[in-house]
Amino acid sequence: MKAAPKAILVSAGEASGEYYAAELVAQLKEQFPDCDFFGCAGPKLRKAGVRAVVRTEDLAVVGLVEVLHHLPRIWQRFQTLIAAAQETKPALAILTDSPDFHFRVAAKMKKQGVPVLWLVAPQVWAWRKGRVKTMRKVIDSLLCIFPFEVAFFSQHQVPAKFIGHPLALRVKPSLSREEFFRKHNLPLHRPLIAMLPGSRSSEAMRHLPELRRAAEILSRDRQMSFLLPTSPTIGTGRFSEALVGSPIRAIEGEAWDTMAHCDVALAASGTVTVEAALLGAPMVTYYRVTPLSWAIGKVLVDVPFYAMVNLIAERSIVKELMQDDMTGENLAAETVRILDNPDVRAKMKEDLCGVAAKLAFDGDPIAHAASEVVRLLEVRN
Repeated sequence: MKAAPKAILVSAGEASGEYYAAELVAQLKEQFPDCDFFGCAGPKLRKAGVRAVVRTEDLAVVGLVEVLHHLPRIWQRFQTLIAAAQETKPALAILTDSPDFHFRVAAKMKKQGVPVLWLVAPQVWAWRKGRVKTMRKVIDSLLCIFPFEVAFFSQHQVPAKFIGHPLALRVKPSLSREEFFRKHNLPLHRPLIAMLPGSRSSEAMRHLPELRRAAEILSRDRQMSFLLPTSPTIGTGRFSEALVGSPIRAIEGEAWDTMAHCDVALAASGTVTVEAALLGAPMVTYYRVTPLSWAIGKVLVDVPFYAMVNLIAERSIVKELMQDDMTGENLAAETVRILDNPDVRAKMKEDLCGVAAKLAFDGDPIAHAASEVVRLLEVRN
């Protein structure tokens, strides 16, 4: 490479992708300490040293219908980001998450002659597959974290590489079960149920009433502990009023420890189910959106399963309670089924180990991503 880049645009639309992007920036900063990393950044990217011209928190909206109300704000953030790129003239753009937003960013970058690396392939194989045509035009390198994705994208002439799942090397508890239970004053003999409603405020609040209902049902016949580890983007304060009088206790962070030491995880469909699989947590997964978003999604989505762990396994290994099936009664019944059947628990844990093995790859996925960044910079120079 002739010279180190003066600037690199980094833009993340959600908390999960931002985690990977922040790790990538940290590695790139070791190689390019004088580079100006700027873009759309949440707390993790800002901590990693990315200059935030737009905040990731302003883009985190879930649902086809729900997003409409936020479009003016999102459009304004888009304009701000593009103006910053035109002024700063980055050598490369690293984008992740929020494809509807970032496909437009990628198109603008391509017009400016800026190569685009997409970190964590968007799930166009699941719904709105026509978007792959746009990806072919605007993405120079697509990095996949699920093994089945490369074949799909390669078939559609999108330059894709499997780098392994970053979480496969990173997800681990920081405390032993005894230490964790002692820290939170939990009786060791009581089952621990992890309540994982989602990392975004809107989805968490949508799921919370039924999770609370499940906890109340489960508490009638036996003694259990219920912990809800909050995401950095929400915090415990958001749950204070909603959990008054509930057996559920919100704690700040500590999601991996909670999942590693729980007996059952009630996990919103998304990245957290992968984390739970890597930690070996038996789980029930669920999701709920507005009725209109669900009706539209049913037409657009074309997958045999909704939960990523089931898609990776290519069969149903965890129960999916979607939309109207996501009730406190159903959540409680599935929790009891797992708790009271040792064979069911053992088989699920074995299957989750198989999922974890499929996500592993030779070496560190983020290091592979950093090498691809360097390659694109060399090609441009």
